[in-house]
Amino acid sequence: MAKTMCYKILEAHLLEGKLEKGESIVVKIDQSLTQDATGTMAYLQFEALGLDRVKNELAVSYVDHNTVQVGFENFDDHEYLRTVAKDKGVIFSRAGNGICHQVHLERFALPGKTLIGSDSHTPTAGGVGSFSMGAGGLDVALAMAGVGFSIIAPRVVNIILKGKLRPFVSAKDIILKVLERYGVKGNVNTVFEYTGDGVKTLTVPERATITNMGAECGVTTSLFPSDEVTKAFLDAQNREGWIELKADEGAEYDDVFEIDLSVLEPMAACPHSPGNVKSVSELKGMKINQVLIGSCTNSSYLDLKRAAEILDGHVIPPTVSLGVAPGSRAVMRMIAADGTLDKLVAAGARILESACGFCIGNHQSPGTDGVSLRTNNRNFEGRSGTKSGQVYLVSPETAAYSALKGYFADPTECDKDLSGITNPDSFLIDDTMFIFPDDEKCEIKRGPNIGAPPTNEALRNSLSGEALLKVGDKITTDHIMPAGQYLKYKSNIPLYSTVVFNPVDPDFAKRASEHRDNGEAGFIIAGASYGQGSSREHAAICPMYLGIKAVVAVSIERIHQANLCNFGILPLLFENEEDYEKISQGDELRIDNVHSSLKDGKFILMNLSKGWDIPLKLFASDIQKEQLYYGGRLNQIKECGR
Repeated sequence: MAKTMCYKILEAHLLEGKLEKGESIVVKIDQSLTQDATGTMAYLQFEALGLDRVKNELAVSYVDHNTVQVGFENFDDHEYLRTVAKDKGVIFSRAGNGICHQVHLERFALPGKTLIGSDSHTPTAGGVGSFSMGAGGLDVALAMAGVGFSIIAPRVVNIILKGKLRPFVSAKDIILKVLERYGVKGNVNTVFEYTGDGVKTLTVPERATITNMGAECGVTTSLFPSDEVTKAFLDAQNREGWIELKADEGAEYDDVFEIDLSVLEPMAACPHSPGNVKSVSELKGMKINQVLIGSCTNSSYLDLKRAAEILDGHVIPPTVSLGVAPGSRAVMRMIAADGTLDKLVAAGARILESACGFCIGNHQSPGTDGVSLRTNNRNFEGRSGTKSGQVYLVSPETAAYSALKGYFADPTECDKDLSGITNPDSFLIDDTMFIFPDDEKCEIKRGPNIGAPPTNEALRNSLSGEALLKVGDKITTDHIMPAGQYLKYKSNIPLYSTVVFNPVDPDFAKRASEHRDNGEAGFIIAGASYGQGSSREHAAICPMYLGIKAVVAVSIERIHQANLCNFGILPLLFENEEDYEKISQGDELRIDNVHSSLKDGKFILMNLSKGWDIPLKLFASDIQKEQLYYGGRLNQIKECGR
């Protein structure tokens, strides 16, 4: 039987289950990565497992999020990460080495390998044919311990690319076209697989831009075939391990979407969702205040070379602030050596650190009501650090050309020639900012901001409490656990928990902690696509710490659902979506017979305030049901040894 590329890789890594669409399976994980905003908790959890060394093929710890070190917390966390990496056999990528996804693509990702990372944009490595998934830190800790990763065998969508992009139209425009078609919800347990004659016209960094932003659709991962283009990229990085990998001729897909690259035009995602897509021509002429080029989506050598060529010979107007963040130290050194960096600086660009920075709201926040064009992947309300900021997601070409004009501009009107800009035959190779492990043990340094990972109590058979919060559709993990200035508290759960849902309801944490201290169970009521966005497991850990026992939603996104199960919070869905209207914030709720309901997946939620009995269904696999019974994954391991 002809197979998709997705199912070929899954078959080669299958540990448990039946490899049929919709079935729960467990797969072997070859590689893992963490970053410092989520990695500290992941390694604390790995330590809690009591293992001396990691057991998977490759584990890398990157420092790329909290590099703005105001106060002692971030530096202390980085020292913990450095020393625990040495002690446990993990490669450590020092601050300044670059953004985890860009660096991993350059130096470690391989076709046919499985990879999970404690960051939702880990699917970037799908650009070289790696089956790469975002996950919570606990799942990554378990992968490092040699434990398989549980997923649902996905449906596979074939996105056929035909033809070739016109000048000044780029890979970013391709994925924005995909987002226009598939949106940001309704794609759980789905894989995008790219085929067609247009694939061979795209470089690996361009493919990685597309797989990176597949995460915004909520898919498990995205895959490009491993072909001669892939081999050329790995050869240029002086890397071994290339294999040819593609779907069989005649492989069947669950859906097919065809894009003619030759007629594609520049696109933009408008506030406040990556799925709110319009053509740049529709936005042409809108005044802008800020342009930022970089992030794990568009910070490659090619991206910056093209932007610099557009800017060359010009200076941006005084009404625009332009920042550029190379994706890796190697990219920074290459553009410094060939004159690209000088072109950017001469045009008025501020050169930012090779880190996540502006994408996560750590710096470069726009002004009040400011219009910011960015090449990163998310534009959720307030994520930039300015709640009134209007963030648009665009390609480097659109960003650079608009920066020159001072308003939204169509780069296809630019008179520059970019046709000679290609990847080099050999990239600059500089691994000096990696610390590779040896056989020596190391004293693990722990600053005062680092605490033990919290655990939950076993699941009660009866849950009674209040609907502490009711929210609508598309609540992101940024809404639940704000990043930016608060990320430095990620290792201090009691302190970080004080800002849970702060952008939505600043009184939530206080209200929830009071109910927890009174022994009541807390409930969160939500609309569709709850928990989209970042993989940050703190969006489950901190609500668990505040006594939340169940999230009742119209739908829940994959990574967040797994995190809820990992920390013992019931992920429950309305049997009938209209029942969402039958619950108000402050209603008294109860669920009885929780243990027996856990087995068959059917629950009755009693709204005691309004007299309704509301049927719910459990969104969890059999493996996750056991986790929930024990109050989370760590409890399950302690009780059952698995």
